[in-house]
Amino acid sequence: MDGLHLESLLTAVVFVGARVSGLMVFCPFLGSNAIPVRLKAVLTLLITALIFPLRGPVQLDLHSWQWAGIALQEVVIGLVLGLSTNFMMEAPMMAGQILGVQMGYSLATLFDPQTQADTPVLAEFHRLATLLIFLQLNVHHWLLRAIVSSFAYLPAGAILATNAVAPALLHAAGGILLAGLQIAAPGLVATMVADVSLGFLGKASQQLPVLFIGLAVKNLLGLAILIAVVEWWPQSISQRFADSVFVGERLLHMAH
Repeated sequence: MDGLHLESLLTAVVFVGARVSGLMVFCPFLGSNAIPVRLKAVLTLLITALIFPLRGPVQLDLHSWQWAGIALQEVVIGLVLGLSTNFMMEAPMMAGQILGVQMGYSLATLFDPQTQADTPVLAEFHRLATLLIFLQLNVHHWLLRAIVSSFAYLPAGAILATNAVAPALLHAAGGILLAGLQIAAPGLVATMVADVSLGFLGKASQQLPVLFIGLAVKNLLGLAILIAVVEWWPQSISQRFADSVFVGERLLHMAH
């Protein structure tokens, strides 16, 4: 009995840890490349220790070669949940990139430690603002609750229907562009109206240096609109984060 209990205990720890480690790969903030790998490993072990008492031992009659396959499935479950939430982090960066081109900030870049690449300043501003909202709303707690509840409807060892999950995950990824356009819409519409208005002014007055004043006008107008709408970001992005976690849970339900 002790041997069986020890085996079921080890099985539960391994599978819970695999699911949590999959979440840690793409989880916003916690999955950032700026966080050392050792710290991520410690956090994974601590979260596994906290979640395990809620699940208890797992009774699975497995051969040695089946362990790797089920552990991989557990990692995929965490990856799906982390990816669906991480899509929400990419949407504001997409909005920043779009606005950067319209406002003339596309050539002004900063080094982003998360992507290890130079990023336009407006895209980095959007990412940092979204990250602060993520932490202020404790969205990482939502993800932990989602990963715990996933064991109820998708227990360890369950067969995953990846054929149903993959197209839905790609469809969710396609929403990055739509969400980015929605976030950038106020500044994008204002700068496009400015472009059209300056075009008419240039046609009406050939002596007016539209090319010289156009960039400054769009720059100031875009910044004014951005300052005006940033007050509503927490409410809007909060709803988007809630939707992204719901999408992740719906994908896991489809996988069962």
